[in-house]
Amino acid sequence: MTEISDRTNEDRLPPLRARPVLAVAAAMAALLLALSGRYGYYMDELYFRVSGQHLAFGYVDQPPLVPLLARAQTVLFGDTVVAIRVIPALLAALSVLVAALVARELGGGGRAQVFAAIGASASLATLSAGHVLHPTAVDHVVWVTLCWLVLRLLRTGRSRLWLPIGAVVGVGLLAKYLVVLLVLGLLAGLLLSGPRRVLRGPQLVGGIVIAAVIGGPGLVWQAVNGWPQFSMASDLSEPLSVDSAINFLIGQLLMIGLFLTPVWITGLVQLLRRPQWRPYRAFALAYLVISVLLLVVGGFGRYTEGLLTVLLAAGCVPLAEWTRSAPRAALAGAAVVLNAALAIVMALPLLPAAAYGEDSPLAMFGDAQLGQTGWPELTAQVATVYRGLSDADRAHAVLLGWNYAEAGAMDRYGPENGLPAVYGPQNSYADFGIPPADKTVVLAVGADPSTLAPLFGHCETRATLTFPLPHLDQDKAVVLCRDPARPWPQLWPSLRWVGTF
Repeated sequence: MTEISDRTNEDRLPPLRARPVLAVAAAMAALLLALSGRYGYYMDELYFRVSGQHLAFGYVDQPPLVPLLARAQTVLFGDTVVAIRVIPALLAALSVLVAALVARELGGGGRAQVFAAIGASASLATLSAGHVLHPTAVDHVVWVTLCWLVLRLLRTGRSRLWLPIGAVVGVGLLAKYLVVLLVLGLLAGLLLSGPRRVLRGPQLVGGIVIAAVIGGPGLVWQAVNGWPQFSMASDLSEPLSVDSAINFLIGQLLMIGLFLTPVWITGLVQLLRRPQWRPYRAFALAYLVISVLLLVVGGFGRYTEGLLTVLLAAGCVPLAEWTRSAPRAALAGAAVVLNAALAIVMALPLLPAAAYGEDSPLAMFGDAQLGQTGWPELTAQVATVYRGLSDADRAHAVLLGWNYAEAGAMDRYGPENGLPAVYGPQNSYADFGIPPADKTVVLAVGADPSTLAPLFGHCETRATLTFPLPHLDQDKAVVLCRDPARPWPQLWPSLRWVGTF
């Protein structure tokens, strides 16, 4: 009886417009890959690349999946910036496909499905998630997929869907613990609006077990090591204030895009108002609950991006109904084109990097773009200082990058510049190794000289970093230190630090 009912429910769905939806997803992935090597590594990618050389069940600031993906990509495709971005582009394409499936679950026909795919592809959220290797690359598709599966569960009543739901949650836990926020939001929505019957039964327990088994390694590592992720989360959050609330609201407008914001707001409203969508009201309530929680704890507005993509897909169903006339269709098309243009400028390296300089009207979008520049130049400047050392100093020298981006950059570009081994004291980079006992000369990048001076017999600034474009290491010192005050195993805890920069 259940299988007959499930088959009947499936037959009620509009046909899937697979070809145009796949074409949209493939076109977006092609754009991402075509632009992936235009600038260089993003600062976090330099860290993940090195983390992939030191695989573990967990890290101070992240679960284990993204370093594993970095390792897999460099092994399969090479040690290049293009290679490390293949999987994010494919995951973004998958999220576009799932966005179309969300529209279909809500009764959207081919027009709504294609609108959902195009809208998702044209959003800042999807393009940002697909451009660089980052936990968000996985987290984004996890949120969208989890919502799609829960939608199917609510529509069909098929309790065995709890098992793949649990698997998706487990994968999410391996990439970013933010998926817990979505689970809590959906749970609150179901408890508030129903249908609560889906929260009963052995299949739900099975889903929880699957999530725990898949996501368990990272959680166990965190527990054994004193939950350092909580310290990182605290460091990232900011107290509730007028400014933090405004920044959060701006994030809600920008993550999908200004020109498509009316579409996701329509999806939110219609999930609350449409009688036929009454069983899915939990998604609208989940968004409201999550937003309130993030506002209270000072979370970033971008944390809702996966759920915003689902609301966008929901809004494409009434949008498809509204755009039956040519003028309305043209208006919707113009909105998508403008939204895509703005999102591409904000998220992708389409323009020359100089377009995001301090005097440019695009400077406000420069943080993410310029974070992909300057790393070979940083390493080259350090190499100039290193080559100026005596032969005796070079024989006993190591490099130290004060933050993981500096250390990661020198690890990537150091060998081609003839530089020695690199070490870093930040977060889990500090666990990747300490200098050998015979290395008594340190060339440190980005550290405050006053921090290093008490730990060594002698320290002096040898150079100041400069860059043609704005850079987080602009005017930072390259410091030469000799004669560690204590053996490295005793000295290293004094250098180690946990946090963001």
